Amino acid sequence: MGVPAFAITALARSRTARRIVVMLFAAVALLALFALAPLAMIPLALAGSSIAPAAAVSAAKVPAASGDWGYPLAGGYFKGRGYGYNPVVGCSYCSTDHQGYDMAQGCGTTIHAAGPGTVITAGEFYGWGNTVRIDHGGGLVTLYGHMQWESLRVAVGDAVVAGDPVGSEGNTGRSFGCHLHYEVQRDGVAIDPEPFMTALGLPLK
Repeated sequence: MGVPAFAITALARSRTARRIVVMLFAAVALLALFALAPLAMIPLALAGSSIAPAAAVSAAKVPAASGDWGYPLAGGYFKGRGYGYNPVVGCSYCSTDHQGYDMAQGCGTTIHAAGPGTVITAGEFYGWGNTVRIDHGGGLVTLYGHMQWESLRVAVGDAVVAGDPVGSEGNTGRSFGCHLHYEVQRDGVAIDPEPFMTALGLPLK
């Protein structure tokens, strides 16, 4: 049974009824707009995806360099233990004779090759945990220890230059918090990284 004609006429003449109808139409229009907006964004998202990698690369931090060498971290960092006798309070497994230089920016920070050479270790390596070692020739090797598992960006045999990403700062192996253990070895013996880097024009803290 239909709505009586007099009821429809009464509603049409009522100011309140007209406002209700207008509000209903506005609500339906807004709902339709919200429902269709994501569809309109799809072409923009597809277009943007093609330029995102380039933008990310341009925004990436690059370590300061001097000649063929650079810092293993880009930007400022917190200094941890230096080379030599450095016991760690509360860490029974930490060596008191520290053979590297600890520096930190935070878990997941990108670690870079300090100089040109060939990767000779990429993976678990004794107490250093997830480690990369680079042979620079002439008996010189740099070591990057305690990196996050599954963060390595290089493999054994890869040629690298200063600034190439090799992995991410982590807390693997005999570590006491996220940091990079940066070590310099000459003819298989660890040497103090501070004077070594200073001589390259890259003083450490």
